[in-house]
Parts: sequence; C-alpha cells; structure tokens
Amino acid sequence: MLNPKKLEEIAKQISDAVPPSMKTMAEGAEAKVKQVLQSQMSRLDFVSREEFDIQSQVLKRTREKLEALETRLAKLEKPEA
Repeated sequence: MLNPKKLEEIAKQISDAVPPSMKTMAEGAEAKVKQVLQSQMSRLDFVSREEFDIQSQVLKRTREKLEALETRLAKLEKPEA
C-alpha cells in the first residue's frame, strides 16, 4: 500500500531541516514524524500504482467492448433498404 522507504525519506528530509543544535531532539523526532506520517497516510484513500494500472487496463477493455457493442447495435437498428 504505502512505500515505507518513501516515508522514511520524507521523515529524514524533515529531520535534516532541523538546526544542528537540535540534532539530538531530531533523532527522536524523525521516528515520531515517520509514525505520524504513516498514521495520516493510512487514513487517505490511496491505491497502489500497480492497482491503478490494472484498473486502467480493465477500463480500457471495457470501453473497447462498449464501443463494439454500440457499433453492433447501430447496425442492427439501421433500417434495411
């Protein structure tokens, strides 16, 4: 679902932005920031890239089938001369 490495990277970037005089606090803060980010991200309704790609392909095939059925229906509805 969520990429733990990406969360670690974000937490590290936030931690690195802390002034050097507060580095000792930053070490503990990095873990806390990571925990808060994980908690907040899990509340969001995200889908993985893989799931998104799969659903995109399903939608594409469904559209193709719909277009084929619409064409077929149009031919059937055409009055014969």
